[in-house]
Amino acid sequence: MNRLLKSAVLGLAVTATTLSALPAAQAGDGWRRHNYNHYHGNSDGDLVAAGVLGLAVGALAAGVATAPAPEYYEPEPVYGEPIYREPVRVYRERPVPVRRYYVEEPRVVYATGALEPWSPEWYDYCENRYRSFNPRTGTFTGYDGQRYFCQAN
Repeated sequence: MNRLLKSAVLGLAVTATTLSALPAAQAGDGWRRHNYNHYHGNSDGDLVAAGVLGLAVGALAAGVATAPAPEYYEPEPVYGEPIYREPVRVYRERPVPVRRYYVEEPRVVYATGALEPWSPEWYDYCENRYRSFNPRTGTFTGYDGQRYFCQAN
């Protein structure tokens, strides 16, 4: 492409130089003369200009014709299926969270005789004995689904 551009610019420069050397037409009595050379174009200057112009076009055409063809490269052939490689993953172990569970130990209340209902000892005994104990009503839910009043015997 670069060589083609250089050849085209050179050809245009040669053409411009040739055309600038040609004499300008003069508007005088020459157009009224009816001589043989004027009508049939046997002027020597015209022949020289045509020769130079032909030489420039020929040189331009020769430069384009002899320009080397563009070079293409062949990619390397691929044989078989491409190898798939998994991305490398870096795993960092997370530190194990430290969980501390503090379970309040149940208070053991031993009933010695009958406890008075609604006393603090009675509350402690019923809460530790029955999981479904309701301190507001003093009752618990039995296995049969019925509500029973807590009696500490």
